[in-house]
Amino acid sequence: MSIALRATGVRKVFGDCVANRNASLEVAAGEIHAVVGENGAGKSTLMRMIAGMYAPDAGRLEVNGRDVTGWSTREAIAAGVGMVHQHFMLIPTLTVAENLVLGQEPRAGMQFDRAGAEAAVRALCDRTGLVVDPARRVADLTVGELQRVEILKVLFRGAKILILDEPTAVLSPPEVTELWKVLRSLVKSGGTVVLITHKLDEVIEVSQRITVMRAGETVGHMETAGATPAAIARMMVGREVKLVGDERTAGRMAQAAGTAEHTALSVRSLTVASSRRPNEVDQLSFDVRAGEILGIAGVEGNGQTELIEAIAGLRPVASGSVRLGDTDITAWTVRQRADAGLSHIPEDRHRRGLVLEYSIADDLILGLQHRFSRGLALVRDRIGRNAEERIAQFDVRPATAATPARALSGGNQQKVVIARELRGREFSVLLAVQPTRGVDVGAIEFIHAQLRAARDAGKAILLVSADLVEVLALADRVGVMYGGKLVVTLPRAEASAQVLGPWMTGAMTGGAHVAS
Repeated sequence: MSIALRATGVRKVFGDCVANRNASLEVAAGEIHAVVGENGAGKSTLMRMIAGMYAPDAGRLEVNGRDVTGWSTREAIAAGVGMVHQHFMLIPTLTVAENLVLGQEPRAGMQFDRAGAEAAVRALCDRTGLVVDPARRVADLTVGELQRVEILKVLFRGAKILILDEPTAVLSPPEVTELWKVLRSLVKSGGTVVLITHKLDEVIEVSQRITVMRAGETVGHMETAGATPAAIARMMVGREVKLVGDERTAGRMAQAAGTAEHTALSVRSLTVASSRRPNEVDQLSFDVRAGEILGIAGVEGNGQTELIEAIAGLRPVASGSVRLGDTDITAWTVRQRADAGLSHIPEDRHRRGLVLEYSIADDLILGLQHRFSRGLALVRDRIGRNAEERIAQFDVRPATAATPARALSGGNQQKVVIARELRGREFSVLLAVQPTRGVDVGAIEFIHAQLRAARDAGKAILLVSADLVEVLALADRVGVMYGGKLVVTLPRAEASAQVLGPWMTGAMTGGAHVAS
């Protein structure tokens, strides 16, 4: 067996934080190898050292038998090692093609050959099935499209060893299927793939071998054949974990939906524009009652982002209304909506949820500074106590309030946002968008329990998730958005992947079935 990647006894320390201790990895050439572990287990740090972003403090790294310990990103790319990061590294003002050819731009004489660049990118899209318009500005793309561009960027540079950090976190089920085709094709042609993911069903479906990390070190290896999600989760977390989809509470959900006290959030004939089309959200109406979770499923790019941003006050409304209880808040500011009881877990934690340069303590009071101040001065001891309490409640790692958000793993960044929005403010309505994106199985279990507890305490929750399993696990009622419209809404007891799938893909286009 030829070894494409090997890490032996790797250690990496950032200040007081030990990211890796005695980490090991062995990836065979021509395989899809999964690396799993809790948030903060050291997976991404180890991969970034292999990709040349960091140098290890101890240990050895090898690529195709060559000692590459401490090499640079440029050397890694030249050797055919490419990494697709969990958070996007694209220039928003440039087009897709401009981002992909950056640093190796084709020329027509002395000028940039735009047509040539777009043709080359289009050919790559056709070859991989990862379709995106090369001429579109990155700033105008959906989150799912951005992920496609990141993968295309690495493939465009000729990567033969492809490291993917949570690549499906923002992809729809059809896009995931296409990605697996791309990866299998890459492996069949002699490539090697390292896949970091928290979705254990994906690990079982696509990988050949698995490496499990915990608290910075490697705790086990296993062949995928014969492995189960429960066994992998147990090794990751060190205890039994209730996986998403294991719990089905349709009876409780139907009861809750039927006995809710009042309408907490009401959207009527809402139309919202985007840079792509004037009716990104098209005459959409629904209610969310106190004490229920309304789940919105659908392939990303069908108006979900624009809908949530309009409700949250981040995007203007072309027509229609949004009411919080009995109050019309359509023209209110974000601050006014928050003070009135609207909380928001955004889909993009970097753009909307955190200031990455701020400490955990300061990010935990974003939008709440007026509650932690005396006159014009922030009360630091209160901010510190608040941070210690939230960090403990949500198991944020490392558990140091002064740590900048940028230094946290993606899953721990998400915990900070959720801790603030669920426990940091008083709310009657919660907009929960992709609440467990990039979060490990143990944290997913905890976050789902928090959302159910909020629902049971009488809060109204509008849940938007690209993960249909998550929607079905949490929602009392399930709606599907397609083409900017809410095309169907069903009680949870009547909803399933088989029933909702045709609505999500547009195969069902008849009159919408709406259950209130």
